[in-house]
Amino acid sequence: MLNTIMIQYWRPFTEVVILWFVIYQLMLFFEGTRALQVLRGIIILLLAFFIFQKLDFKVLDWLLRKLFGISVIAILVIFHPEIRQGLARLGKRQLFRNNPGEKELDLIVGQIALACENLTKNKLGGLIAIEKDDSLSPYIQSGEIIDSRVSADLIEAIFTPNNPLHDGGLVLQNGRIAAAACIFPLTDSQELSRVFGTRHRAALGLSEETDAVLIIVSEERRDISIIHHKKFYKDLGTEELESKIKELIKAKNEA
Repeated sequence: MLNTIMIQYWRPFTEVVILWFVIYQLMLFFEGTRALQVLRGIIILLLAFFIFQKLDFKVLDWLLRKLFGISVIAILVIFHPEIRQGLARLGKRQLFRNNPGEKELDLIVGQIALACENLTKNKLGGLIAIEKDDSLSPYIQSGEIIDSRVSADLIEAIFTPNNPLHDGGLVLQNGRIAAAACIFPLTDSQELSRVFGTRHRAALGLSEETDAVLIIVSEERRDISIIHHKKFYKDLGTEELESKIKELIKAKNEA
């Protein structure tokens, strides 16, 4: 009896699991974009389409079929930037990562927070990108390779004026300082206030294409901010900075 049930239902069950996996991956693909809301709407329409077919609502079934045909073209045109952004993120996704342990993470974040605190005291700016799931290797290659352990003194030295490495961003990869003077893409967003400078535009631009945690130290306002998935966390103190960095990294690693 049990074998008969398994033979009869294994195929529908497998199809449901595959469909769920595809939908989940699509939602991750469009995470942080306007297209995510549209994807949710499409899923609702697909469910409605399935119900109408089962209930033999011929008029509604015909209407949804026509609507889907038009919607596919409209979505490709309207959400071209989001689709391009999602494909870029998919191509940068790492298969294998070497994440630091809890104690090592505390030490790394502590050094970053100390460096940022000292930079603000000395009225210096800085831009730090912490790699997560999306590889930052293309941006590392645009800068000067360092490959050093994370040290507050080294971070401060890099962002000291007249240092040839102080322009651009600093990238942390696998718990180490991978490179400095890296070039990040500037955002095209018109929503960013003009009070923010090039560092903030570069940080937002990188957050639009990757899931990196971006830390910005403003030399003009002498404050520290974080950008992650285009979301700003402003005016952070040292303890808030440490807590927020660890929260964002852990949340992603456990996802």
